[in-house]
Amino acid sequence: MTYSLRVNNDLDVATLVDLAQRAERHGFDQLWVSNDLFLRSAPVLLGVLAAKTERIRLGVGIMNPYSVHVAEIAMMAATMQEATGGRFLLGLAAGSAEFLAWAGIDRPRPLTRTAEAVTAARALLGARDVRGELPEWFGPSAELRVPPGAPVPVYVGGMSPKMLEMAGRLADGVLPLLYPPEHFADARAQVLRGAEDARRSPDEIDIPACFWVSVADDAEEARLALAAKIAYYGPSFAPYLLTRAGLAIEDFAPVTAALEGEGLDAAARLVDDRMLALGVTGSVAQVVERCRSLREMGATHLSFGPPLGPDVRQAVDVLGTEVLPALAAVPR
Repeated sequence: MTYSLRVNNDLDVATLVDLAQRAERHGFDQLWVSNDLFLRSAPVLLGVLAAKTERIRLGVGIMNPYSVHVAEIAMMAATMQEATGGRFLLGLAAGSAEFLAWAGIDRPRPLTRTAEAVTAARALLGARDVRGELPEWFGPSAELRVPPGAPVPVYVGGMSPKMLEMAGRLADGVLPLLYPPEHFADARAQVLRGAEDARRSPDEIDIPACFWVSVADDAEEARLALAAKIAYYGPSFAPYLLTRAGLAIEDFAPVTAALEGEGLDAAARLVDDRMLALGVTGSVAQVVERCRSLREMGATHLSFGPPLGPDVRQAVDVLGTEVLPALAAVPR
């Protein structure tokens, strides 16, 4: 079983180093750092973490081929593979159209552009099974002059069925954001459908169950931390994902009104249990039970994402000292 943490790139360097070292001590296998625009630079953060950790694998989740050319993404990945001693993981996706618009960047043909970026990145980074050539917009001498010592695994971040199927055809792994976590069964099937189309073995693709979690010694504080996350992002979720939890966009109207009129704390208090089910929170026993249900659906990699808890350090400790051992105690 593989366990990973996902954190946002709004964390300061000292906090992130502390979290990475805690995660490594607790036995987590991977740490992924987001690269959202106008926050801290994930490649720089991961460079620091490379020097401050020894075993845990380090991933950027995600880079996009619109704000940075895939050749430069591959350069970064190859260098990070060297700096980490072969522990680097590269996440690619189309990125948020809204975030890219903040920088005045358009996002045409997201599925095609992401597929091209994945193929190009894997070709440049040493993959031995790349199907197809570099996109035509590459020149004839397109190759890394300092290639990585070992191929860099390339993951696709996505939620839509078409993006997940593309990941199954082309990528080493996929980071499907799951709202609710139980959407994993459908997401996994979509990835494997793409793998089957490309005549790839399911064993070739890492498919983490990527969900939001919030844990703390105080279950109510943990609940409110997740509620705040859902109050802010919930109304923007794809309707077909919300239906998995018995929800519709209209259900968030009072939450959105409170957010706009009274602020995030007021909005969070209007998030009900159905909305909270979009992530995982509650007692350690309840978190473990939701995780076990994902294993029963076929998950071999559980990926715990923000908010993690009202205190991220405490949350990583609770996950590492209570949740992971409880999961390990019951054979899969």
